[in-house]
Amino acid sequence: MARLKYLWAALAVWGSIHPMYWFVTWFRQNGWDLGAMIDAWYVNAATTGLVWDLTIAAIALTLWVLFDAVARRDWLSLVTIPAIYGIGVSCGLPLYLYFRARRQAPAA
Repeated sequence: MARLKYLWAALAVWGSIHPMYWFVTWFRQNGWDLGAMIDAWYVNAATTGLVWDLTIAAIALTLWVLFDAVARRDWLSLVTIPAIYGIGVSCGLPLYLYFRARRQAPAA
């Protein structure tokens, strides 16, 4: 389980750095206008579908984090919710799985 914990941590780091690279690249090319970026997400049916796919995944993940955090009384894992919406599901999901693996790891 310890190796899996580190895999989740590595994926969370990758899921924060890689998308942010593309977001910052877009902002540098088009100006630091969040509204324009959101408009760009809806330029065609493919990107609109992807936005809705990620939005629904983010909502489902948020609900899972909330209910699971309450059930497990793992309040620290709630920091994944800002990561989900501030960075993306690509960071939030592996980060939450890291927190779950951390709690399940046997004490050594």
